[in-house]
Amino acid sequence: MRLNFLTRSLPAQILTGLLVGAALGGLLNAIGPVAPAARWFADHFADPIGQIFLRLLQLLVIPLIFASLVSGAAALGDMRELGRIGLRCIVYTVVVSAISVLIGLAIAQWIRPGDRVDDGVRAELTERYSRDAAARIENVESQRGPSDPPLLAAVKATLPTNIFAALAADPPNLLGLMFFALFLGAAAAMVGEPARPFLDFSQGLYEVVLRCIDLVMKLAPLAVFCLVFALTARFGFGLLASLSWFAGSVIGGLALHMFGVYSLILIFLVKVNPIEFFSRIRTVLITAFSTASSSATLPTALHVSEKNLGVPREINGFVLTIGATANQNGTALYEGATILFLAQLAGVDLTLAQQATVLGMAILGGIGTAGVPGGSLPFIILVAASLGVDPALIAVVLGVDRLLDMCRTTLNVAGDVTLALYNARAEGHPIMPELTDRA
Repeated sequence: MRLNFLTRSLPAQILTGLLVGAALGGLLNAIGPVAPAARWFADHFADPIGQIFLRLLQLLVIPLIFASLVSGAAALGDMRELGRIGLRCIVYTVVVSAISVLIGLAIAQWIRPGDRVDDGVRAELTERYSRDAAARIENVESQRGPSDPPLLAAVKATLPTNIFAALAADPPNLLGLMFFALFLGAAAAMVGEPARPFLDFSQGLYEVVLRCIDLVMKLAPLAVFCLVFALTARFGFGLLASLSWFAGSVIGGLALHMFGVYSLILIFLVKVNPIEFFSRIRTVLITAFSTASSSATLPTALHVSEKNLGVPREINGFVLTIGATANQNGTALYEGATILFLAQLAGVDLTLAQQATVLGMAILGGIGTAGVPGGSLPFIILVAASLGVDPALIAVVLGVDRLLDMCRTTLNVAGDVTLALYNARAEGHPIMPELTDRA
């Protein structure tokens, strides 16, 4: 039976683009005479096309966060309900993030990937990525500025004095935007009828952004092909092989958390079939993997969670939007495993007390890391330096960071959707409706 690509579902088209892009890019990279031409094509055509898709999604993030949180906070109305959901999110995030970091530390301590990297490979990778590593370290140092006490730093991050300046920063202060939007939405609920025009505007903005997302997602199959082709055409599969112990440790930990921890949460707390759950959110998972950005995946997650899982819009708007920044279990796991890996590379044996410190800092890092590609690297640099590990060793992981970023972002987004579904169940809403046409 002949299959027409254009009639397949969107997830099937995206997955096809991903697989074909990875295979074609890796194949051309492996053929010596055409490898330079493949890299040139990746730099000048494939990557720009992929960036169009990625930037269009990121362009919609700020208006989407603002509209969904204002509407969500106003729709919840009762501050006790808002506080109850918020407290549930905080407890869930801390507990599940702690589990994820423990998995990462345990696997890194058991496999010890840092002891398995050949000295020649280490030197080659350091030389290849030393310039990029130096730039990242310099950028981190320039942003540190005067050291504030932790509580004061948290206050400044959450309460910007100028919301427009906060959004103009690179990356934008999404935490400040979230507080601002929640504050406005809660106040609008208190004002009542006089605030109706403002709430109607927020709801209308939300609907317009969702329609924009539908239009952008039509580009997804081609864009995913281009993004993945550019990655494999530049670096091939050889680089992954040279760091296979490290990459395998991280991917194994992420898979264990995804299909082990989340499945237990779905079975015992949400009381749904994990296989059915993952099937219904496959578009979200593929989008997260291909973009390596929780923020860029947020529009798709909001749409699929409401349509395919039955999570009410007000809970979606509150939980998924905050989760894109605060509930990043995959990032926490990656940060803990990477710090231990770099310490092993440097020959630094971390004590149990130091590993406990890494555990706590990785939980906080997962909560505070920007939901953009490579957002966890500045945190890793800072923690490594504080433990006496040369931060320049970050150059060794830069070669495979993009691939691992794609994997951990997939876990992050799955955790956000799981949290939203858990809250919907806890609040007594009907979930997991029968579907006739899945997104």
